[in-house]
Amino acid sequence: MVTSSSGYGFLSKTPDGQDVRATFSYPMFQQFVADNRTMTDLFACAPFGRVSAAVDGQAEIATAFISTGNYYRVLGVTARMGRTITPEDDQPGAPPVAVISSKYWHSRFGSDPAVVGKIVRINSVLVTVVGVISPEFTGVQQPLGDPPDISLPLALDPQLNTFTGPPRLTQPTSWWLQVMGRLKPGVTAAQVQGNLEGVFRHTARAGLDSYLKSLPEKDRTTSVNQNRTEVPHLLVEPGGRGVYDVFTDDLRSVTILSVVVALVLLIVCANVANLLLSRATTRQKEISVRLSLGATRLRLIRQLLTESLLLASMGGALGILVGYWGRQLLPGAAGQMTPLDWRVLAFVLVITGTTGIVFGIAPALRGTGMNVSSALKETSRSVMGSRSFLGKSLLIVQVAISLVLLVGAGLFLRTLHNLRHVDIGFNPQNLLLFRVNPQLNRYDEKRMAALYRDLIDRLATVPGVRAVAMSQPALLSGSVSSTGIYVQGRVYSVAREQRDNTINHLVVSPNFFDVMGIPVLLGRGFTDRDNESAPKVVVINEAAVRKYLANENPIGQRFGWSIETAGELEIVGVLRDVKYNSVRDAVPPTMYVPYLQTRRGNAVFEVRTAGNPASAVGAVREAVRQIDPNLPLMDVSTQIEQIERRFLQEKVFAQAYTLFGALALLLASIGLFGLMSYNVARRTNEIGIRMALGAQRQDVVRLVMRESMILVVIGVAAGLGIAIAASRFIATLLFGLAPTDVMTMSLAIGVMVLVSAIAGYLPARRASRVDPMVALHYE
Repeated sequence: MVTSSSGYGFLSKTPDGQDVRATFSYPMFQQFVADNRTMTDLFACAPFGRVSAAVDGQAEIATAFISTGNYYRVLGVTARMGRTITPEDDQPGAPPVAVISSKYWHSRFGSDPAVVGKIVRINSVLVTVVGVISPEFTGVQQPLGDPPDISLPLALDPQLNTFTGPPRLTQPTSWWLQVMGRLKPGVTAAQVQGNLEGVFRHTARAGLDSYLKSLPEKDRTTSVNQNRTEVPHLLVEPGGRGVYDVFTDDLRSVTILSVVVALVLLIVCANVANLLLSRATTRQKEISVRLSLGATRLRLIRQLLTESLLLASMGGALGILVGYWGRQLLPGAAGQMTPLDWRVLAFVLVITGTTGIVFGIAPALRGTGMNVSSALKETSRSVMGSRSFLGKSLLIVQVAISLVLLVGAGLFLRTLHNLRHVDIGFNPQNLLLFRVNPQLNRYDEKRMAALYRDLIDRLATVPGVRAVAMSQPALLSGSVSSTGIYVQGRVYSVAREQRDNTINHLVVSPNFFDVMGIPVLLGRGFTDRDNESAPKVVVINEAAVRKYLANENPIGQRFGWSIETAGELEIVGVLRDVKYNSVRDAVPPTMYVPYLQTRRGNAVFEVRTAGNPASAVGAVREAVRQIDPNLPLMDVSTQIEQIERRFLQEKVFAQAYTLFGALALLLASIGLFGLMSYNVARRTNEIGIRMALGAQRQDVVRLVMRESMILVVIGVAAGLGIAIAASRFIATLLFGLAPTDVMTMSLAIGVMVLVSAIAGYLPARRASRVDPMVALHYE
């Protein structure tokens, strides 16, 4: 992002004192500009959402951003081609212009050098592309690697916005813009706060008072409006990093994955430390000779640490290479590419150097900390004994950490399995979904109703399509629409209106239940006769019956969305419960409304196919294009893919834990194999003597295996305790099992013990094949 540390953004606080990122109304921004004495310039901006962008007659969905004309000037951002938006573009009546991101220039325009001057139809507005923004700039409100496709002047908002009502640029209670500015030289955040706090509170108070006065008396005290009686305090903070909010779930995910990576790093370092320790031990004769010839201990420690740092540097360089090629596999916010900038490289450099020193210092100190005279006389057997305890301790650490990761992998794999096998209440197989938003093309209610009928009829004739339905929103889409429910004949307290009487709702076509495979348990579903001129009807689910009409016959009952309209809707049917928005959560009370009896907006079409729904995408697009070539399809996917996206976090954790758990298990096995092989080699004479005195091969195998498995058991016990203690931190991420699930932990222990037994058996078998005569001759 191109901005400086002197940029400041604004935050507000909720009435209870919690800091939250806030937006501001355009009239308030104008007042900030008028009363500003501490900043050289201020700008306002906001994500505009998705728009219909038609290029050469082909309409597609694009993400848009809107800002005041000085946005790029204040941030110091330049265009790689053409120019940026200027204050002259942000004036009523100015020719509509736009700039596009480098990413969008490549993907939509094929890097066409003649893109500047091209006309693009944004919603219903013809705009001229005047520039392509530098690829290094993603915006002050965007995640890394995900710049908005199109940026537009704020003055175009009334023309681009498809919502009805007064333009939000004129509404003092429409808070939707982020505000940032650049400090004057020598000005502090406190001075900005002092300059604008009074302006903020006065303007906000006047706007909220005006809004509350416009409401009926009874509406002023509802829970929705109670918070509007208090004005939050203004908070000024540095804006050098932009104002993109990282969600709590994002932070938790990054924290958990960081801990997992740190544990694997610890295993790797312990393994390397063990190898360095073994190497230093085998070189004790050499080191003692050097010391006896006058070399200082400090010089030898430097040499050993240099070797350790060289190994660490080689590993770090390989890690950067693997990270560069593998970063696209990271599913950060939607699979966005994460840049390997100087901060990442500096972090890798620091970690590499730190691990090289920390895990190389102990072997270096141990290898040089001996009595020279005694060391020159020691046998290999006594030398081995001097390093045994530290090596075994490092191995125990590796086993413990490996078990923790295996338990985590098991918990998340079983969670993912449980989520995928939940009964969602409808048939998701062979179902293609896509969404359209005719409002972007200025469709009115009547045209939208006709469009939806035409789409359902036309799509039903596509080869391979069995049936077509429509809904808004779609099931398990991540969207929630809810309203009040007030049963006719009951008395309601105003204070309880918003808290206790809510119900989710979907607007659906008459055949929706048949297409989705949702059975009607009582009464009837919808028909084509449930249209604009017919009595208003609804169908509710079992959860709504249990909550609002328990022990009553729901058929024929009437309710409304408010106390005043309590008798407006008649219940004509009861559906089986289906998952609405979350596979994890219990089915919420839900009502279904025929789309011809309610206000229409964007809609999702459910296309039931005879075979693989993905193969029908091309024909479906062509059918929609024939009806309206300027109507782009959004969110095209199969129902299965849409459900899988609801499990994205669980999939990431399951894959990460499985990958790192397997890696940790491999490293621990290698560590165990290396330690036991080293011990067997050092104890060759002892083993030869035992066999010469009558020990059998199986006795030698048991001797070595017992030593290795004792270390494994200690590591497993420690790891199990750590896993049980740490599992509470991921409890909320699990589904269908406890954090201390016995089966999962037993399987993890079984895998750990089995692999460790194999790793320990190999050197044990080699030890059992020692020739006693050769071993005694060696001694």
